[in-house]
Amino acid sequence: MFFLIMVQEAGKKVRYGIIGFGSFAERAIAPAIRACANSQLVAIQKRSLSAAKQKADEHNIPLAFDSVEELVQHKDVDAVFIVSANSQHCSETVAAAKARKHVLVEKPMALNVAEAKKMVDACRRNRVKLMVGHMIRFSNLALRIKEIIRSGSIGSVTFVKTEFVYDGRTSHRGWLQDSRIAGGGPLFDIGVHCLDTLKFVLDAEVISVVSRLEPKPTKTRTELSAGVLLRFPKGILASIYCSFAAPIRRSTIEVIGTEGVISATDFTLGDRTIPLNVTGGREGSGGESRAEMIEVPNLYVEEINHFSSCILKNTRPQIPGEVGLSNQRVLDKALKGG
Repeated sequence: MFFLIMVQEAGKKVRYGIIGFGSFAERAIAPAIRACANSQLVAIQKRSLSAAKQKADEHNIPLAFDSVEELVQHKDVDAVFIVSANSQHCSETVAAAKARKHVLVEKPMALNVAEAKKMVDACRRNRVKLMVGHMIRFSNLALRIKEIIRSGSIGSVTFVKTEFVYDGRTSHRGWLQDSRIAGGGPLFDIGVHCLDTLKFVLDAEVISVVSRLEPKPTKTRTELSAGVLLRFPKGILASIYCSFAAPIRRSTIEVIGTEGVISATDFTLGDRTIPLNVTGGREGSGGESRAEMIEVPNLYVEEINHFSSCILKNTRPQIPGEVGLSNQRVLDKALKGG
């Protein structure tokens, strides 16, 4: 309770430190923190102290570190946003939790279930909040898909198809295809977005997993493409196709029901208007189609604003560590072929 009061007295702003301040953090996370009225960016960490100081000066950030331990121990930091390589998520979360700092960690949560469980336990034991960055749950598009499914207007859902592909050669993350650092390839990097969105819109947990990864991952090299077939309750099947071997960046979702179909492209993106295509259904007639234009906000701003609000009001995040742990169980099975 003392920590909660201390944060509130600091002007009702949660003071963040970003761990792993690379190009993604610079381009997306730092601006998002600054766009939130209840949040403040006060510190960054990079492996090089001189590079950290240079970026801190460039963006007018008060504190710069090359040490995660020093950042999480600083009295002016209330919470951390972990944007480092996947292999660092567990140790950095545990360090932050021991320092009584709240943790927002990028997906995938960890390299495996054992690490994810360790992260959840550490945050619970030290009474700090843990949230996983599945920002698509804050998308009005995903919320609308979930609403239509719940309404029954497309009948009973039988199948949901998701796809997320891009050219992995364009990534600035040199470790992206190193199994020791990334854990998995597109399955962990972008397939997890499809997985979490499926669980969210269907409001259900995965019952079984079957997968095929090409080429077969090794101890040092990840797969380039993955196909996953999931079974959900009520006889619902779902698929995920994700790949680094594509000339374009594209994400799609299609929900097939007994009375209609809904679909959208770019379902993973924010800060834009996205058409949601609805075909048939009891609300329409025959095979007629319509497009609902859905305004989707900046999803990073939404997730940070939500997490800061949870800290200030002492409420449970919408995407707690337990959700990330559940997703990690599916990822681990899919990585082994189901």
